Amino acid sequence: MSLEKLRPRPQGNLRETLIEAGLTLLKRDGLSGLTLRKCAALAGVSHAAPAHHFDGVAGLLDAIAARGFTIFADAMEAEAARGPDEPRARLEAICVAYFEFAKAHPDLFDLMFRQVWPIGGRAEELGVAGARAYGVLVSACAPFVPPGTDPGVVESQVWSLIHGYAVLVLVGKLGANRPIVPVAEVLALLQRLELPA
Repeated sequence: MSLEKLRPRPQGNLRETLIEAGLTLLKRDGLSGLTLRKCAALAGVSHAAPAHHFDGVAGLLDAIAARGFTIFADAMEAEAARGPDEPRARLEAICVAYFEFAKAHPDLFDLMFRQVWPIGGRAEELGVAGARAYGVLVSACAPFVPPGTDPGVVESQVWSLIHGYAVLVLVGKLGANRPIVPVAEVLALLQRLELPA
């Protein structure tokens, strides 16, 4: 998508155009550079136009985060579909996609988790998109949950591993004193998960 003004769309698609403008600004200028006024300018509409579609900048951020979770879930599902139809391969594939998404879209990744944590999703759209992305993790972890075990135990372990590693890499806590370990080596810990008999 070009960083120039987006082509104005019919009124019914203005919300979509503003979300796309927000994604562009987020990638270009970071979260601090994302404002309703800048989104409107990039979308080629009046600065008052976003008020018809979003409840202030918080509403726009929710919509952008929801779109991020949709792109994120799509990426994890696509990566899992490319590999063998085998539980460990699917789990490793979604973790690789998780990490690669975070590296490719650091500001969007940060926004997604900022928006969803404190509020559980102000907007239904954000809650649904976040739940779908989490559902990809749940499905990939399910084969490794021993009978009688709360699935949240395995989900939390896998999620902590990949999310924690992604955040450490993004905030620069790895790499200054040691090289960044390839994600495949970090995911070697997943080999300890066993499929229940």
